[in-house]
Amino acid sequence: MTDPAHSRYSTGAMIFHWLIAIAVIVTWRIVEAAEHASKVDEAYWMGHHKALGITILLLTLGRLAWRLAHPVPPMSKAVAKWQRLLARGVHILFYVLLIGLPIGGWLATSFYGYGVDMWGLFAVPALPVGESKDIGGQIIGLHKTGGEIMIYLIGLHILGALKHTFWDKDGTLFKMLPFGTVKS
Repeated sequence: MTDPAHSRYSTGAMIFHWLIAIAVIVTWRIVEAAEHASKVDEAYWMGHHKALGITILLLTLGRLAWRLAHPVPPMSKAVAKWQRLLARGVHILFYVLLIGLPIGGWLATSFYGYGVDMWGLFAVPALPVGESKDIGGQIIGLHKTGGEIMIYLIGLHILGALKHTFWDKDGTLFKMLPFGTVKS
């Protein structure tokens, strides 16, 4: 049996995971609100969407740095190889999107000639790319597609955690929570 202290993610990893998860869901809901708002309100909501996107980027970079210094708990040996590969693939795609989507949004905003206002505290300057609303619009299209992929991955991730926890009864969900029983 694995040492219980090593069968869970570290406290720092849990904090990063849940902060990023909440921020991604809030960012998604904000952009949904912006799409159904008046032009004036749309700008307000998109300002929050962009600032939270940059925050997600910073949290993700922090999580990656944390992960390099703190080992990931092993998967149960009962997990089939294809499920291990799927889990690893989904996590890699999460990191790609959690870094790529905010950078893409920042890049698109930069092509429109704007930086990102961080809730009036400071501004993240526009990237030095010049102005091109056509290129900015194309990047926004890719950004939206990436966001949709992110939502499907979240659904797959949740279903996998629930399947392992309640169907397989291996306690996978509790690896990312400070309570519950994890089996090795």
